[in-house]
Amino acid sequence: MDDIIIEDNLEDEVESWEPNFWERLFSNKMAVFGATVILILFITAIFAPLIAPYPYDAIDLPQMLKAPNSENILGTDEFGRDIFSRIVYGSRISLQVGFIAVGISLVIGTILGALAGYYGGITDYIISGITDIAYSFPISLLAIAFVAALGRSLTNLIFAVALVSWSGYARLVRGQFISLKNREFIEATKILGMSDARIIFKHMLPNSMAPVIVLTTLEIPKAIIVESSLSFLGLGVPPPAPSWGSIMSSGRAYIMEAPWVSIFPGLVMALAVLGFNLFGDALRDTLDPRLKD
Repeated sequence: MDDIIIEDNLEDEVESWEPNFWERLFSNKMAVFGATVILILFITAIFAPLIAPYPYDAIDLPQMLKAPNSENILGTDEFGRDIFSRIVYGSRISLQVGFIAVGISLVIGTILGALAGYYGGITDYIISGITDIAYSFPISLLAIAFVAALGRSLTNLIFAVALVSWSGYARLVRGQFISLKNREFIEATKILGMSDARIIFKHMLPNSMAPVIVLTTLEIPKAIIVESSLSFLGLGVPPPAPSWGSIMSSGRAYIMEAPWVSIFPGLVMALAVLGFNLFGDALRDTLDPRLKD
């Protein structure tokens, strides 16, 4: 019976922000705009072969550096490749890096933060020390170091971004666990003799997920920017695979005579980052207890 009472208390804690959640979220125009941008990105990435009018690696030298026209709506690059098609296929790489890398960093950071916040003591001291060191380094510099050491490939790029992004999750989850572990319903689970694993994964993590979800929506655009930055520097996926960063980089030498090569992928990346940030901000405002009715 006591166990059932604890479960009911937990349910009240977890669902306290759920009533009218979607209505509140999408009453925010910025949330609608951000969600629309994200949805379009997903559709573009999934159906890239159907949306792109040409193969992303189709070279047509007589058509090199053509301005936007009816056949190539965003123009062509220095090899005559269609910019629109390359941007469409580039969305696949950006979203893969964004979601997979952030997913890996989420798992790593959540586990370490949960252990540090729940157990405290020497465990907290060691994990917090490592986290603070990782957090103090610029993300781009660490990512460059990892890619340089591991080599250029999509898999290595994903792991590089993941390995430099987990510290934010660890700090957030640790703080959430410290604030929760002295709450009455958590103390009650300990008195009832529940295992640490059950307390952590069934009782504490669900009550910590709201800010973690918000952080995830804000970390994905950061991962996209890091990926594009590495590709711009020549440390991203090897050519001819298209990345928004590598497309912009290839247009540097022709910025005066063919500015569209760099401008259009830059605009698309900026729009993608803006969409995720606006949706993340709206999600944060919706989950903020101070903004509830």
